[in-house]
Amino acid sequence: VRLQTQPKPQPGQPPLYSGTFDCFRKTLVGEGVRGLYRGMAAPIIGVTPMFAVCFFGFGLGKRLQQRKPDDILTYPQLFAAGMLSGVFTTAIMAPGERIKCLLQIQAATGETKYSGSLDCAKQLYREAGIRGVYKGTVLTLMRDVPASGMYFMTYEWLKNVLTPEGKSVSDLSVPRILFAGGLAGIFNWAVAIPPDVLKSRFQTAPPGKYPNGFRDVLRELIKEEGVASLYKGFTAVMIRAFPANAACFLGFEVAMKFLNWIAPGL
Repeated sequence: VRLQTQPKPQPGQPPLYSGTFDCFRKTLVGEGVRGLYRGMAAPIIGVTPMFAVCFFGFGLGKRLQQRKPDDILTYPQLFAAGMLSGVFTTAIMAPGERIKCLLQIQAATGETKYSGSLDCAKQLYREAGIRGVYKGTVLTLMRDVPASGMYFMTYEWLKNVLTPEGKSVSDLSVPRILFAGGLAGIFNWAVAIPPDVLKSRFQTAPPGKYPNGFRDVLRELIKEEGVASLYKGFTAVMIRAFPANAACFLGFEVAMKFLNWIAPGL
């Protein structure tokens, strides 16, 4: 977020952050370890229901396209099912992302308008109602719908590729699940980064700055910083994407096996 929203440098001046590791170093020096987790309370509160809804949406998307429970879906059908999961998660993701971005920017600029996630949500609601809390929902949809489609389709494809001949996908080893999940996360964010940059800029902009929404943000970014600006934060995102999503899919697979063991008919 800090890389995506850093102010445009004045002529002859260097940017606030020269890259991912410079941003990491300056945040650590200026704010300590806590600075690396600024604004994380809202996403953490929402992460459990968000992933539950995400995987539920994917499962529902698959069932809607199957005539029989054991029908094997094509990869475009898996992509469509994944996109449905992105729609489901937006209601939880949008406000959490808005609060996280505002607190990150506040820490970077040195201003103290919000004392924490709850105070931020209260002030946003007081100033602009529920629309203020959900500012950036359309851009969150634009990010999560295609990215979630890529996420789940890539994971299912990699599981099939990594399954030894004559073996079942359900018998994949832990290292293979981790590899498939991590790579799926990278593919997910390769699609998600441009709309994520637009979303971060829009959600942290002063009220009324972008009256036409993402079109104004996109126009300004391309005009002032070029097409490459749509991939700001690429390195930071990719460093996070593999381990985070490897762990996510491993947790899902382990949970499903456990639930099928204790409640086979559930």
